[in-house]
Amino acid sequence: MGTEAAGRGARYQGFGRQRQKELLQAWWQRLEAAPETGQPVAYLFISGAVEEVLRALGFEVAFPEVTALNCAIRQVSADFILRAEDLGYSQDVCGYVKNDIGLLLSGNRSPMGRLPRPTLLVCNYAGCRVYIKWFEALAEFYQAPLYVLDVPYLRTETVLPSDVEYVVGQLQEFIEFCQRLTGQDFDEDRLRTLLANARQAEDLWVEVLEMARHVPAPFDSYFEAVYFMAPIYILRGLPETVEYYEGVRQEIQERVELGLGPVPEERFRVVIEGPPPWPYLRDFWDMFKHWGAVTVASTYTKVGGLWDAVGVRHDPDRPLESVAEYAMHCYVNWGLDHRRRLLLDYHRRFRADGFVIHSVKSCKSFAAGEADFREAFVKELDIPTLFIESDLVDPRYFQKAQLRNRIDAFFEALEHRRAISP
Repeated sequence: MGTEAAGRGARYQGFGRQRQKELLQAWWQRLEAAPETGQPVAYLFISGAVEEVLRALGFEVAFPEVTALNCAIRQVSADFILRAEDLGYSQDVCGYVKNDIGLLLSGNRSPMGRLPRPTLLVCNYAGCRVYIKWFEALAEFYQAPLYVLDVPYLRTETVLPSDVEYVVGQLQEFIEFCQRLTGQDFDEDRLRTLLANARQAEDLWVEVLEMARHVPAPFDSYFEAVYFMAPIYILRGLPETVEYYEGVRQEIQERVELGLGPVPEERFRVVIEGPPPWPYLRDFWDMFKHWGAVTVASTYTKVGGLWDAVGVRHDPDRPLESVAEYAMHCYVNWGLDHRRRLLLDYHRRFRADGFVIHSVKSCKSFAAGEADFREAFVKELDIPTLFIESDLVDPRYFQKAQLRNRIDAFFEALEHRRAISP
């Protein structure tokens, strides 16, 4: 898109990808420097993360999931996974877990740099039972304290006040625990500032996501959005994240104005369910580009927060309450019927031609119910749906030729369906 965009007088193209790299590099440098400066480091999960609370307590925050996916993108996850399997971890165990165990056993030297030891592991349990066992293992290896925040499963359409009160009580206890652990005071004013920044970034991110409703779509809401979404999860609450999404909004708006998009000609619009195959993300995307297919909405980009679906926002006037509500509204913490209706809403609002379900072998939180989704979409609603399988970070499960054949057959069928439609 670079040469084409320059020829049309584009000013903002490339901002999102380039600035994201700069922000993540700066974040990683802070992580590496933390042991030298004496800053405590907390390990945290993306889904329902309470990072603003930790930053208000003086912590730098690391995300083992992000480390694992970066290892996969850089083609080194296989060695770490085998190292964990040599220790006794089964092939069926989450690839993220095995990557992190293997990385630890290899001296924590990742392609991004050396990952510091945690001062504290915070398991913000939200929808994934593996989280608890994962951090129990890391706590044992590191001999570091583990704190589990029990985030209730979203059992109803809306969050129950009693559930919010339950999580707020835990957060208050958690703050007291962290103060005792590090000797640093909790800065409530700092928390309110972080939450105000988070809210601005969330508003901007939703504006960007909604631009994919434009026909043709100006960006791919799966293959591009997985890069655009990183700061909202890793650096949420920081002022540079607000600036980032202001820039991304300008970039995508400019694409709308100039008629630019992720493919030369948009032929098909799809909604994708499930995480990406990180080791072969580019190859996977090329299989869709070949057909002029653009993802207009995806569930993986909401794995850490469903701001677009329910309007949940962090709120400096309701600090702990809004943190609690946000923690419950991540995708894998929703019931299956709720998730199915979200997918159907995306299909309708973004005028999609069909669904693609990428079921990953080692992520049961996403995979549960996906086969049932397909049956319902195809047999009950007559919506074309492709079901394919590989894995998040384990390259052994990405069968390129087989996947290409399945994808080609799906779009051939869509093409035929369109040709015979009255």
